[in-house]
Amino acid sequence: MGGQRLAIGLMSGTSMDGVDVAAIETDGRVVSEFGPTLFRPYSDAERAAIRVAVEEAPAIGHRADRPGELILAERVVTAAHIDAVTTFLAANGLDRQDVAVIGFHGQTVFHAPARGLTVQLGDGLALARAVGVPVVYDFRAADVAAGGEGAPLVPIYHAGLVATSDLPRPVAVLNLGGVANLTFVGGTPGGEGDLLAFDCGPGNALLDDWCLKRTGRAVDVDGRAGAKGRADEKVVAELLAHPFFAAPPPKSLDRNAFSSASVDGLSTEDGAATLTAFTAAAVVAGLALMPAPPRTLVVAGGGAHNPTLMRMIGERTGLAVTTASAVGWSTDFLEAQAFAHLAVRHLDGLPLSFPGTTGVREPTCGGVLAKR
Repeated sequence: MGGQRLAIGLMSGTSMDGVDVAAIETDGRVVSEFGPTLFRPYSDAERAAIRVAVEEAPAIGHRADRPGELILAERVVTAAHIDAVTTFLAANGLDRQDVAVIGFHGQTVFHAPARGLTVQLGDGLALARAVGVPVVYDFRAADVAAGGEGAPLVPIYHAGLVATSDLPRPVAVLNLGGVANLTFVGGTPGGEGDLLAFDCGPGNALLDDWCLKRTGRAVDVDGRAGAKGRADEKVVAELLAHPFFAAPPPKSLDRNAFSSASVDGLSTEDGAATLTAFTAAAVVAGLALMPAPPRTLVVAGGGAHNPTLMRMIGERTGLAVTTASAVGWSTDFLEAQAFAHLAVRHLDGLPLSFPGTTGVREPTCGGVLAKR
């Protein structure tokens, strides 16, 4: 087992806004130092190529298939990540020889574990050769093959963060990306046995899609549209009647499991308010499935910057809601950091997923190593 090493993590989430890059010093258990970060946005053309791939991906029969526009999208994703890492190294004066490993999540375009499928675009070998650093990629496939949901994978990183914090426990960590997920860390943080994690519902995906359709911009900036509207609680209740919310964890959700078309009859502002309320209500439903009420709710991801969503979560949960940044973590780069952490765990043969996080039968290692 190695000690603390410099690792870089890459994350391109279901919001499809760009590539997050983050460096940390970690031994795969706890983090000794947070390093620099960088956000490399996708161009409109890159984002359009990925959106087409998301539309086409459900038709594939095997996770390695790249029909139609998927092969183009994979090239786009890989090139964007090569550019992001190259820029990051240069901007921070980092010698690639000092970087032990890069954790490359890739771009999820389809996630259906019931079909044995989870598809992340990105050529790990091409990235390793281009930047001259070993790359761990394809993190989710081993878990799905072993009977797990393949998501979420970040909880073991959450546990490592909580282990070195003084946060009142139990702690719930909520990641508000395109899909929202919750992690429960109980009284013995750092241990794998008291971890429970699962996707709890849509994060920003529906609201982003709605805003793109109505305003041409795939985000409700500062939650302004949602703040001006009125949530249609009947629509929220109808959406919550979906069997996903009553299903016990662990469980995972595809980005397109729900559609913004559910609010098509509403004004732009009321639709935004309704979809924001739906995300908040889904968090409430998720918290109800936890083994004990959390004393602390820490929020990370793009949704943490939406004050309307944060307010609704606080009102509906009755909890004091805080951001990851407020407790000394990263709100925007936590997932990228997590994949750096997971890459180091891969190097040391440590499991990435657990029965309580993905439903896999036993702790499972994952990822594929590509050497330069």
